[in-house]
Amino acid sequence: MVTETDTHTHHHDHETPHTHVHSEASLKQIINRLSRIEGHIRGVKTMVSESRPCPEVLIQLAAVRGAVDRVSRLILDEHLNECVARAAKEGNIEEELEQLKAALDRFLP
Repeated sequence: MVTETDTHTHHHDHETPHTHVHSEASLKQIINRLSRIEGHIRGVKTMVSESRPCPEVLIQLAAVRGAVDRVSRLILDEHLNECVARAAKEGNIEEELEQLKAALDRFLP
């Protein structure tokens, strides 16, 4: 059971704002991964400013891309397990799926 102290509310910028509630543990995991990615990006920037060989920079960028893909998957899993499931219970699954489809259209290549 999730209590009020175990959850964090955030709003997405949609036409009809609604509340998504996620566990603090899940949010902490995602934020920690994003912080590591942020540090990795700073490292790549330093490599470029130091004129490190392009292949080395590209390898690090591939690692960053992999990390972004993994955190994106975590966010998608969280959304499916929490938000979409909640929308199905509340009877507004169509709206939630349309928003997810719109986000995926922009996210996927």
